[in-house]
Amino acid sequence: MLSRRGFFQSSGAVALGSAATIPSLPDKANFRVQEFQTCLNAGRWHPLSNGARAAADLYQEYKQRGIWDRDGLRSGTNPNAHGGSQVEAKQLFAQLVNASPEEIAFVQSTTAAENLVVQSLGLPSSGANIVTDGLHFEGSLYLYDALRKQGMDVRIVKPRNWRIEMRELEQAINKQTRLVAVSLVSYINGFQHDLKRICDIAHANGALVYADIVQAAGAMPLDVKASGVDFCATASYKWLMGDFGLGFLYARKDVLGERLKRTVYSYRQLRGFSNHMFPYDSPDPAPVTWQQDNSAAGYFEQGTLASAVSETLAYSLKYIQTLGVENIHKHSQSLIAHLRQEVPKLGHQLITPRGSTGPLIAFQLENPELIAKKLKQAKVDVAITDHRMRVSPSVYNDQEDIERLLRALA
Repeated sequence: MLSRRGFFQSSGAVALGSAATIPSLPDKANFRVQEFQTCLNAGRWHPLSNGARAAADLYQEYKQRGIWDRDGLRSGTNPNAHGGSQVEAKQLFAQLVNASPEEIAFVQSTTAAENLVVQSLGLPSSGANIVTDGLHFEGSLYLYDALRKQGMDVRIVKPRNWRIEMRELEQAINKQTRLVAVSLVSYINGFQHDLKRICDIAHANGALVYADIVQAAGAMPLDVKASGVDFCATASYKWLMGDFGLGFLYARKDVLGERLKRTVYSYRQLRGFSNHMFPYDSPDPAPVTWQQDNSAAGYFEQGTLASAVSETLAYSLKYIQTLGVENIHKHSQSLIAHLRQEVPKLGHQLITPRGSTGPLIAFQLENPELIAKKLKQAKVDVAITDHRMRVSPSVYNDQEDIERLLRALA
């Protein structure tokens, strides 16, 4: 049986509360992935840390025992984890992106969040248009092209030289634009938008901006207030170091209630609910009465959450803040800089534009099958798709991991 003391000992969670024992980078001690492979593919899904695994184990141990002792939530005798870390996880994520917890809603995934935003804006709508670009996520482009087939005016700005030109994006936006939707850091090649500039242009035309931040949140500094973005979303299984099935949607407070309509309904959106149909109920002409929450959760949250994932996420968000996002970013950029310099010497064209500072770098491949075979033999994990190789190192990687990739490529 895993006790709370055992959890702290096995996960290194005590270190998160002690400045004297803050882990240094690279932090190989808190990750087992290097026992099995050289993982340079955290942009696909991030390996679970020992601490996050211990948090999930603690929840599973609680789940086996039942929940009779509801008064001892997370006490030494009853680490009741059912929803125990959800509030904390939301607060930690809000701090990470400089938002208030009332502007954050739990969602199933980044894709679910983007769909909710589109629906809440009443799209598709005649006389309006949506602007996006060709470096946005493929699931998002499917969404918007499906809306186009329903009659929506959808404008997709195509990439040139592996980047989206701001002047072309600006030309596509006009007074009829309802939504501008982009990926802050493109999953394809790491191209990074000037999000504040996009928001300034969109807002000047009366449009709102949604940003997919799944390849940015947790890996680089983000400030939703400074950017002016109206909505952004991420999943927890990438750079937030959680697991599948849970993510966050940020909705700017000024937008909530002003231009949105509720398109989904759930008990998680309520501040209060009363029955008036049964013995001892308070009398009322209506069978039920309720009060809605006007926060982001009150507009977008639906049903139960993945509790084990929220436990891993709460641990990982504390871990990220303990390391410091700036330090995480600096560490990954030092590894990426070496790749930027050395991989083109091996005959693979760099396709990540200069000035992009996201946590991944990409190269064009003439023979992806051969490269994939070489890397598999060397047990080096990167993403290879459609003649492109994407490398995304994280906190557990060091320069020797980069050299191992370069030797395999050579």
